[in-house]
Order: sequence, then structure tokens, then C-alpha cells
Amino acid sequence: MLNRRHLLAGLGAAGVTNFAPAAFAAQTPDGPPDYRATVIRVSEALAPGEIHVLPDDFHLYWTMPEGQAIRYWVGVAKPGLYEPGEYWIRAKKEWPSWTPTPEMIERDPKYAEWEDGMPGGPGNPLGARALYLFDARGRDTFLRIHGTNNPRTIARRVSNGCARLTNGYIKHLYKQVPIGTRVVLHPRGVRAQVS
Repeated sequence: MLNRRHLLAGLGAAGVTNFAPAAFAAQTPDGPPDYRATVIRVSEALAPGEIHVLPDDFHLYWTMPEGQAIRYWVGVAKPGLYEPGEYWIRAKKEWPSWTPTPEMIERDPKYAEWEDGMPGGPGNPLGARALYLFDARGRDTFLRIHGTNNPRTIARRVSNGCARLTNGYIKHLYKQVPIGTRVVLHPRGVRAQVS
């Protein structure tokens, strides 16, 4: 995992160039203007083709070649449920089904209604797409990067551990991210320095 100094240098040293190519903006029109995804410049020290989540900033970065990244706004885990670490995407699903874990049901008994699963669709809390995070041993962590049917939850600590984007943005990210992509959920207290 990147240490704090490396992350700050990686996301801050090159600064931010707020530009949103017309093709990108046309593909991802949802969300309030303040929460639109932005293509930014980052240090080339960050490897392209990775996802980095900074929970305090409510940002997910998809790194690209030539020192660029797409910065998406996300909702993150409730206090005490965020699990920083290094993960890999081992599965991707369109309109995924959802089954709450026993721990989720214990924390919130209303989830018991769906203990046998909820089929995918517009009413499903995983939204339009989901990226499944696995640990270094290849085990499903039950953490996801997924869409949401409730855009008001973006830039909030609301989930049971997952990062969520609006459905339009998860569709955009989903197309770009291959199986095997490295994902870093950075610890709380790490912030990007942008200018």
C-alpha cells in the first residue's frame, strides 16, 4: 500500500487541471454540478490502471497513462465499517443481485427481508454495476465498488463498507476497469493535496 507521503506526492505534486473533455462529460451527465467527475493531472508516480479511494475526501481516482486520472465523487462506509487495504477486482456484474451479510442484518434487522437475496434492477442498493473486491489470497471480501439508486448518498458516510457512485458514473468506470485491477482503500486521515 502507498504510504502517506507517497500518496500526497502522487495526488498533489502535479496539481489539478480541471478539464472535462466533451466526450467524457456527455457519457456521465448525472449528479449535481459540484459532484461531477473530473479528469485531473496527477503525478506519474501513480501507476495507471489502478483505483484509489480517499474516504475523507469522498473521492475515487481511476488512474490513467500520462499522469492523468478521473476523479469521481463517492459515498463511503459508515464510521467503524471502512476497511482500508489493498484489494483486487476479481468479478464484475451488471445489475447485480444483492444479499446482505449476517453482520449487516445484525446491525440493521430491516435487511432480514432480503436474507435470501434481492434480484438486480433499479430498486437494488448495488445499482447498475458492481466491481467485487477480493483480498490477496483470492477471497471475496464482500466489499464492492457499486452504483446506487440514491444519489443523495454521494459524499456521505452511509454504506456497510462499500464505495458507491451514481449509476451513470459506475457504468462509465465499469467499462474501463478490467478484472485484476488493483484497488487501494486508503486509511482515514489521508487527503489529497490539490491546487
